[in-house]
Order: sequence, then C-alpha cells, then structure tokens
Amino acid sequence: MLRALTGALRLPGPWSRPPTRGCASDAAAGDPEIQVRALAAADQGITEILMNRPSACNALGNVLVSQAGKYLMVFPVQLLEALAQLREDQQVRVLLFRSGVKGVFCAGADLKEREQMSEAEVGVFIHRLRGLMNEIAFPAPTIAAMDGFALGGGLELALACDLRVAAASSAVMGLIETTRGLLPGAGGTQRLPRCLGVALAKELIFTGRRLSGAQAQALGLVNHAVAPNEEGDAAYHRALALAQEILPQAPIAVRLGKVAIDRGIEVDIASGMAIEGICYAQNIPTRDRLEGMAAFREKRPPQFLGE
Repeated sequence: MLRALTGALRLPGPWSRPPTRGCASDAAAGDPEIQVRALAAADQGITEILMNRPSACNALGNVLVSQAGKYLMVFPVQLLEALAQLREDQQVRVLLFRSGVKGVFCAGADLKEREQMSEAEVGVFIHRLRGLMNEIAFPAPTIAAMDGFALGGGLELALACDLRVAAASSAVMGLIETTRGLLPGAGGTQRLPRCLGVALAKELIFTGRRLSGAQAQALGLVNHAVAPNEEGDAAYHRALALAQEILPQAPIAVRLGKVAIDRGIEVDIASGMAIEGICYAQNIPTRDRLEGMAAFREKRPPQFLGE
C-alpha cells in the first residue's frame, strides 16, 4: 500500500505557465464566462478564477446549440479547461474562486435547462459536474469567496475548495436539492459530512435549509464571515487577505501538507501517519527547507522559491 502511495503523493514537476486569459468557447457571447487572472507585484503567486455568467446567476448550466438540438456544456467545460491549464503550474501558490456577478457566488444547476434535458443528458451533465468538483481538488490551496448566493451545486463547488469565506448577512448557502425533488450529486453528500460531521450534514441535506454567512461560520462551514460592503465584494477582499497570508510560506511544504491532510483523513490514524511520513520525506531534500533553516539561523525572513 505504502509503495503505491509514494507514487500517488508525489508533487507534479515544473510546467510552463499559461498566459492570463479567458477560457470562453466560441459558443459564448460577450465577456468570457470563466476568466483567469494571475495577480502581480506583491500578490504574484495568487491566481483568481472569476465566474461571469450574469444571465443565469453563474448557474452551472449549458448552452443550447440549436443547430443540433443538443446541449453543450459550455460553463462547466470552461472551468475544467481553466483548471487543467493551471493544475501543474508551480507558480500558482493560491487559487481563489470568486464571482463577477454581484449578489451571487454560484446559483447551482440551471434548473430551467435541466428540465428540458433527457435522462441521458442529465446523466452526462452530472458526471461532468462530479469531474469538475474533483478537479477543484487542486495541488495548491484553494479559497472560495462567497459574496451572495451559493446554493446546491454552487455550495458543492465551494465545499470542494480548501477554505471558504462568506459575507455574513448577504451570503446565502445550502444544499437545497431535496426541495426540488433531487439530491446533491456533485460531491455534497461526501464533502459536507467531512466538514460538519454526519448528523449535522444529514440535517442540512434532509431539510434543504439555507444558511447566512454568519450561521455558516458558527457551524464551521466557512472559515470567515465578514460584514458586506456596498461593492458586494467583502468576502473576496477577506479571501484575498487570507491568500496573502499563505503566499509567503514554503509552497512545496504547503502543497505536501495539503496532501497529507486530504489523504490522511480518508484512512485510519496509523495509515494517516504513514502518509504524513511520505510527504515529510519528500520535503526534506528541497531547497526551501534549507532556506527556512538558514533564515531562522540568520534571523531574517525566508525567501522561498518552490524548489
């Protein structure tokens, strides 16, 4: 088992950094629905993925291709493509998900489109959404900035991130699928219990209850809840500040710490300790570890390079 884990837990090698760009397909009109922006200067290393589908409140929907009478999964595919481009980029130290639509993070599945799909199309769509949520399990830390509604699949997207920040009163979140005759289908039934515990997760899913950002923080569903501002982006600014706290830390150690936590929580404590040991051993030969020790000895801030 440990031999197999050793290979599975290795961090990816260097990869050429893609240019900052939108990932819209030819089917999308106007601004790209998914926009990728690498921050610069003091924030270099933070990359933002901005969701911009105002016509449907950032719903995880499709575009009807009328010529063929079929549904094209434009919005989820754009997000998948953006993540695929960034996934092995060692220059991305923190990945932040935010909305370009005021008052909403992501409204979940587009039920108007879903109602028009055949059972086969629904099956393909849900399979694609599950794949999307798995891709959000990114090598670098991920943060969801929830300024507004995050319902159903929108909350599942946030749950797939490592950290969550919400506006205390203007954010509204919940796995509300049971109120529509559905159940969470993109990982919510697995991730919510890991976040809140089984009994509370069952209560929220069974009732379809909606929570404010403040209520979500009290339960431990979000890391921080902040007072909303007039611009409607208070959670984004707090998420950015959180990313800035992560940014100076040794990136390989942070990534390996994430692996140790995510993989270790799935197994018994002895196996989890073994996974931690594998991750620790991989960090020992890094230049960043030596830099950290030297900086401590010389009483200066470390300059980590991710090597």
